[in-house]
Amino acid sequence: MVSISLADPTVQSYIFYSGILALKLLFVGVLTGIQRHKKNVFANEEDAKGRKGVVKFNDEDVERPRRSHLNDLENIPAFWILGALYLTTGPSAALATWLFRIYTVGRVMFTYVYAINPLPPPTRSMSFGIPYFITLYMGFRVIQHYVGAL
Repeated sequence: MVSISLADPTVQSYIFYSGILALKLLFVGVLTGIQRHKKNVFANEEDAKGRKGVVKFNDEDVERPRRSHLNDLENIPAFWILGALYLTTGPSAALATWLFRIYTVGRVMFTYVYAINPLPPPTRSMSFGIPYFITLYMGFRVIQHYVGAL
């Protein structure tokens, strides 16, 4: 049985990078709001009336950070769950730390190249794909480790 301790550097690495991802997730939500106010474009009538704005759902400057935020909401929770489960498999501290680090950098880069400074593929594809495959890898390692429990 693997013992997990908060003193373990691998666990600390997971917690550190999870904190960065949580702050990034919050930041992208705020970025969407900033774009809405900057463009005076809102998603519902009461916000638009209060600020003499318009209700509009297809403003590209608002939609990019909003879609980036939705993408984070689809992917980061899976990382948190699978990353925590991955820690229970007793991974190499160096490998786990690099996986957490690369995942976090990739997700930050995804927001940058999609919502802040749009860049064409393959930059965006790589900043999405590499973290995605890291999550898949951790998930497969968890399944492989615990398959004998069936």
